[in-house]
Amino acid sequence: MAAALMASELGSLLKVSAAVWAAMSYARVASAFIRPGATRLGALLPVVALFYAIPFAFSTTTFRGISAFFLCWLGTFKLLLLAAGRGPLDPFLSLPQFVFSASLPVKFQQPTSSEAKKQDPTSAHSRYALAKILISGTVIPFIVYAFQFKHAMNQWQVLLMYTVCICLSLELVLASVRTLIHGVLGMEMEPQVDRPYLASSLGDFWGRRWNLMVPAILRPSVYGPVRARFGVAAGVLVSFLVSGLMHEVIFYYMMWQPPSGDVTAFFVLHGACTAAEGWWARHGGWWRPPRVVAVPLTLAFVGATGFWMFFPVMIRGGLDELVLHEWQGFVLLMEEAGRWLAGVNGQTVSSLR
Repeated sequence: MAAALMASELGSLLKVSAAVWAAMSYARVASAFIRPGATRLGALLPVVALFYAIPFAFSTTTFRGISAFFLCWLGTFKLLLLAAGRGPLDPFLSLPQFVFSASLPVKFQQPTSSEAKKQDPTSAHSRYALAKILISGTVIPFIVYAFQFKHAMNQWQVLLMYTVCICLSLELVLASVRTLIHGVLGMEMEPQVDRPYLASSLGDFWGRRWNLMVPAILRPSVYGPVRARFGVAAGVLVSFLVSGLMHEVIFYYMMWQPPSGDVTAFFVLHGACTAAEGWWARHGGWWRPPRVVAVPLTLAFVGATGFWMFFPVMIRGGLDELVLHEWQGFVLLMEEAGRWLAGVNGQTVSSLR
């Protein structure tokens, strides 16, 4: 039953992909002929509405959550920036580059002259992405299996296991996107995660290491305009507030439950602490902890507040059970596909004999 559900979701994914390509083709043509401003915004609003409707096309929390993150959050913000005549979307990009840039959490690197002459399909980045896919794809099924015994674990063990599963799932999705972009367009992506375990401050963690497409889209759309008018601290606070609200939207799509406000409170707390941290850092003569101390303090604060305010929302909403069921279905689907391929290969070998 679970495997059939995941197979049905893959069919919905094909239909959604076709709808996104059609919508972004229209957005590219419209923005090429309409100057930035209110008129271009009006022309792009139907695409924004489509993006917010797309998660309803899926039955599983996994696909609803991913589509909400890719389209309702990042994609919508990119379209709003396009309406204002700002990047990262450019109507003069090729259609595949425009569609991938709008609908996936990617930002292409500008190739150097040597890279422009010849793209190396076995580059270090590609091998690293493939390694992430293999590691995540290997470990996640074991975590899914271990979740069946969560009733014998305490709350902290369950939260820790769930945290690892989320991190690996994010790595799996982003590495798969990187591999797809490199294979289809022959282009490299800027890194999506940069060793968050080495973060020496909250600003370092959220702004330069964790899920980098989020700060990349919040800087021009939220932080920059607010900072220009109200100052740095206001820009930081409003950016974290917007991030919290968009996480609430994603959780709504995943669990069909009204927001509790806990996730927003988590990001507002981190925004206030990051702003205070930045204010302290601007005083050059004031004491700062050495890096060997700052890194574990930062990770401890992120982990403790996450276990206190972020992850319990998922547990209370039953998201862990839903994700467990869906990942079990996905693993079963892969097993069935493997057996089918093995059967096809066996028939081929037999026919050759």
